[in-house]
Amino acid sequence: MKTKLATLSVVSLLLCTCGDKASTSTESSGPSGTRGGVLLTTELPPELIEGTPRPIMLPPNTPMSNARPPRPLANPNPAPPPLLPPLAQDPRHEQPPGGFLIPGPQPPPVDRERYGELIDNPWQTPVDAPLSTFSIDVDTASYANVRSMILDGRSIPTDAVRLEEMVNYFDYSYSQPTDNHPFAIHVTNATCPWNPEHQLVRVALKGLEIERTERSPANLVFLLDVSGSMNDPRKLPLVTASLELLLEELNASDTLSIIVYAGAEGLALPPTACDTQGRERIIAALRSFRAGGTTNGGAGIKLAYQIARDQFKPGGINRVILATDGDFNVGVTGDGALVRMVAENAKSNVCLTVLGVGSGNLNDGMLEAITNKGNGVYYYLDSLEEARRVFLQKLMGTLVTIAKDVKIQVEFNPARVRGYRLLGYANRMLRKEDFSNDRIDAGDIGAGHTVTAFYEIETGDARNLPPAEALRYAPPQEPSPADPSAAAAPPASREWLTVKLRYKQPEGACSTLIERPFTGVSREFGETDADFRFGTSVAMAAMILREDEGLPATRFEDAGMLAAAALGPDPHGCRTEFVSLLKRLAARPH
Repeated sequence: MKTKLATLSVVSLLLCTCGDKASTSTESSGPSGTRGGVLLTTELPPELIEGTPRPIMLPPNTPMSNARPPRPLANPNPAPPPLLPPLAQDPRHEQPPGGFLIPGPQPPPVDRERYGELIDNPWQTPVDAPLSTFSIDVDTASYANVRSMILDGRSIPTDAVRLEEMVNYFDYSYSQPTDNHPFAIHVTNATCPWNPEHQLVRVALKGLEIERTERSPANLVFLLDVSGSMNDPRKLPLVTASLELLLEELNASDTLSIIVYAGAEGLALPPTACDTQGRERIIAALRSFRAGGTTNGGAGIKLAYQIARDQFKPGGINRVILATDGDFNVGVTGDGALVRMVAENAKSNVCLTVLGVGSGNLNDGMLEAITNKGNGVYYYLDSLEEARRVFLQKLMGTLVTIAKDVKIQVEFNPARVRGYRLLGYANRMLRKEDFSNDRIDAGDIGAGHTVTAFYEIETGDARNLPPAEALRYAPPQEPSPADPSAAAAPPASREWLTVKLRYKQPEGACSTLIERPFTGVSREFGETDADFRFGTSVAMAAMILREDEGLPATRFEDAGMLAAAALGPDPHGCRTEFVSLLKRLAARPH
């Protein structure tokens, strides 16, 4: 009898093993871009990705953070829980972009994601609102998050789509500054593709490039969420592997500290020089973390800033790097209190980088809010390839701030512009008086960063348009012709608008003003450069996702055709990937 039971146990084990192999084979051979089996960033072949992915060996004794209970087997010695695997190889290519192996089909996440409400900017007339004022935004989290939703086949919340972050995700070949300012300003226009009677005006900035060998020493504090909500292979394991990528670019003059928080916060690694021995200690610490417990993020933020201030490097890079899904549930949890805490600590000239991860419970609204007030930038990591982009390809822009509190104010000439609207930047708008008020916070720009903003405008004379609201005590718009003492109006300027910018030096307190008048020309959309056309296609796609009323008949196919015709130099394949995402959106049932 015992022999028969043992035989049955062996047969059962073999059947289960074969079943697992068959399941794995089916997942890995799925259609291009699916998530079954391998977490991918793009569908691009490796020849479109610059360089060879750097191998990151995760320790074989690190448990899988979301390991499911092992299947019951008739075996007196059950197998141990599955281990966290090394970076998975994509079976379609010999050298894949990278990713984490997801063991078997994953249950759909419970959707508790939170996004800040966005109200798109309305049409204005220069008669009522001659000034348009906003803060710059170099965050890219929205694009990476939307990309993840598209590849996962999830619905895309309207407020998850921030047009400016979609546009600013991509590289543009704007020329660098040639004067003493840390960035150059470029303004151009062309016919609007979705309304040929209107014009698109692009306001673009290009930050000064800095060589990696010339950067200042860094004082970095990793603030890692290791609470139970991070118990997912796309969260804590992805974060620690991503931070190992950043470690490759640091040297002995840099120091790094690690703080972890769950129910309570703690200093997991004191300030450590990034020399050979220090790297070993840092890697060992990163590979030792487990997820579990509640989330006291507020306490962790306080401690991180305290360590950053204690180790402050004058003239150097002083930055807290927060990695979390934002699901704070104990301690200081209200968005308002967290924002005030971060804003107060930002006065110490310690910058903030936020890495959002995961899906189902991402508190995107809170993460963006603390970034906006913390002299910071917000990224979303959906894969290791995105981490390579943030920490390797974009390292200097990620770490080195070249100007802070950068504000843009555009003054429109009512003799040439009848109406306008700013596309995107809905939660970055400022009051006109905030522009010259140096106490008002605004966005920062890093080395080599590009910033792009589009205005849709209607040309014409707006001076005789009635105001939107009749004012009882408003002076007459024009002098009466019967009044012989009335002075003749000066000839109208041919300028369409003037772009004004204010910025501060990274550790400065007083802003510098730049002004650039702009006179538009008659130019068809197809006559513009590839960067203008591609950026417009991204803005168009974002407007469709946001169900913009100004594009009632525009489809993803239209945006895709514009993008495909404007790929230009695409060394990392990001533009090609965007076209493939639009194809997926176009194929979705309406």
